[in-house]
Amino acid sequence: MSLFGQHRSFLDALTAQDRRALLAEGAPRSYRPGEVMIRERDTTTYVLALLSGWAVVSVETERAARLILAVRGAGEVVGDLAAVDQGPRSATVTALSRVDAVSVSGGRFRGFLAARPHATSLIMRQLSARLRSADSERRSLASATVLQRLAARLAELAERAGRKEDGGTVVELPLPQHDLAAAIGATREAVAKALRQLREDGVVRTANRRVTVVDMRALFHLAQGRGLPVGRPSRKPPPTV
Repeated sequence: MSLFGQHRSFLDALTAQDRRALLAEGAPRSYRPGEVMIRERDTTTYVLALLSGWAVVSVETERAARLILAVRGAGEVVGDLAAVDQGPRSATVTALSRVDAVSVSGGRFRGFLAARPHATSLIMRQLSARLRSADSERRSLASATVLQRLAARLAELAERAGRKEDGGTVVELPLPQHDLAAAIGATREAVAKALRQLREDGVVRTANRRVTVVDMRALFHLAQGRGLPVGRPSRKPPPTV
């Protein structure tokens, strides 16, 4: 399962000439943190090419709960499915931080793809990767524990959006605990319990909207359901007095 898109974003995979041509088709837009950029079930078809910031893709479940499907960053496009098939929006996209983007109408985006087979191939690969990720997510929800799913999410966040510092890898994506819960299909209480276990085992440290992964190897072991590595030195924080 993966919150992120492919390692090389759509805009980065385009030639410089095609990238300029696509951005010239649209108009600049800026979004505040928490602002809805695309709304699920809307019939709009514009595409947003993200230039900076982070956005989260989510859906509402039958129980009115929110399930986070993906996090999208600079270089990626969102809204492309509705632009291609002209059907209702399949998900909501919300700005996590300030987001600068270029909005391209569905018609112009389809015209851009029609004139550039390479760009069409990139979009098809992107849609295929998302479908595979969705299949993997369904398997995970059916078989993996909350601790496994949380460990996998934190490992991915650290690899894709983390910053190396002394003592670990720092993740400062603005994902509060309820969003972490929505990203793994669990309750906030279950995530709080799993985070507490990770802290007590010395795998992570947490602060307000900040997670530091102290032991990446242990996190990968837990994500795979293998428990903590055998012979691992104790990294539990010292008891308070």
